[in-house]
Amino acid sequence: MTALGFLYPGHSAEDDYPRIEQLLGSDVRVDLVHTDIGEDAHRADALLEMGEAGRLASGLQELRLTGADAVVWACTSGSFVRGWEGAHEQVRALALTAGMPASSTSFAFVHAAQEIGARRVAVGATYPRDVAALFVEFLAAAGVEVTGMTSAGIVTAAEVGGWGEAELFALARAADHPDAQALLLPDTALHTAAHLPALEKELGKPVLTANQVTVWEGLRLADRRVNAPSLGALFTREPIVQV
Repeated sequence: MTALGFLYPGHSAEDDYPRIEQLLGSDVRVDLVHTDIGEDAHRADALLEMGEAGRLASGLQELRLTGADAVVWACTSGSFVRGWEGAHEQVRALALTAGMPASSTSFAFVHAAQEIGARRVAVGATYPRDVAALFVEFLAAAGVEVTGMTSAGIVTAAEVGGWGEAELFALARAADHPDAQALLLPDTALHTAAHLPALEKELGKPVLTANQVTVWEGLRLADRRVNAPSLGALFTREPIVQV
């Protein structure tokens, strides 16, 4: 049994995680611990506070009791808002405190894009444009080119968590770009786990979503590979050998 631990801020789309666990159809257990969100606002100062070391550490004791093999900070904006170096410092501190391999959703997107060989991506962000631009900068620091970025301008995770299939597909269609090798939807408050094959069929390319790549990152840290077509191309492709 591989046990994966996730620190998830607040309550928005956490039901994606048991769904993903079920779709993995393997000996993988997904354990979720909620962290204090503080102010629910996609605003830089609030996001920096949300991802403070003390807030993350408060959930780690519960995760240790689950016997987790790895931990991922299941928040994109609460990691990339710190910039490339700051996000690295965040996960280094998390790993040190947890005593296990650690990462965050922002790095999960980078590693997942590398996994499928996507050097050029489009971004469909629920966040306000200034926050979404920070994600574009983060990807650029990792060598991932963003061919286009669409912002829905939503301030709170609570509102995003209330989105349904119609809103999700509208964002994906608006954000897609013909030059993009994949589409990225970077918000763990957005329900996507039930829609990945349909999204990829609609767009004709891989779609990487926040909760999907977060779980994949946990598996990567635990040195596990699971074939799960219901979770999209990321869970069906062999690793790309970069030359």
